[in-house]
Amino acid sequence: MTIDSARAGDIPAVRRLLEAQHLPLDGVDALTDTMVVASSGQEIIGAAAVELYAGGALLRSVVVSPRMQGQGLGHRLTEAALELAKSRGVTTVFLLTTSAEKFFPRLGFEQISRTDVPESVQASVEFQSACPASATVMRKRLV
Repeated sequence: MTIDSARAGDIPAVRRLLEAQHLPLDGVDALTDTMVVASSGQEIIGAAAVELYAGGALLRSVVVSPRMQGQGLGHRLTEAALELAKSRGVTTVFLLTTSAEKFFPRLGFEQISRTDVPESVQASVEFQSACPASATVMRKRLV
C-alpha cells in the first residue's frame, strides 16, 4: 500500500469511495492538487484532501475503503494531508464531521464553535451546504 499525491484519473475512484460512505462530493473534482490517495496495486483504497483558504485549510474527503478500516490508514491519510497543508504555508486546519468526532481528537483536533472559523473557510461549500449545521466543527494548529 502506498500514499501519494492524487492524479486526475484517481477522482472517479475517490468519488465512489465517498459515495459509499455517504460523504459529500461537492467540489471534490477540484481537489486533485491538494489530495492524497492510498492505493493497493491499481486500486484506490483511501483519500484525504485539504481546501486552501486565506484563513486556513479545510480537511475533507477523508475516506477509507470499508475492508481497510481499522488498520490506521485513515490516520496515515490525514497526516499526509496535514503535511501537504503545512508545506503550503497553512498554520490552522479545520474540519466538519457528522460521524468521526471521536477519530480526529486522536490526531490533535479540538472541537470548536462555527464562529471560531475564519470567514474565508466558512464560505466553503462544506460549510455553506454540503454538511449540516449540526456537524461537529474541529480545529488543529499546525505550528
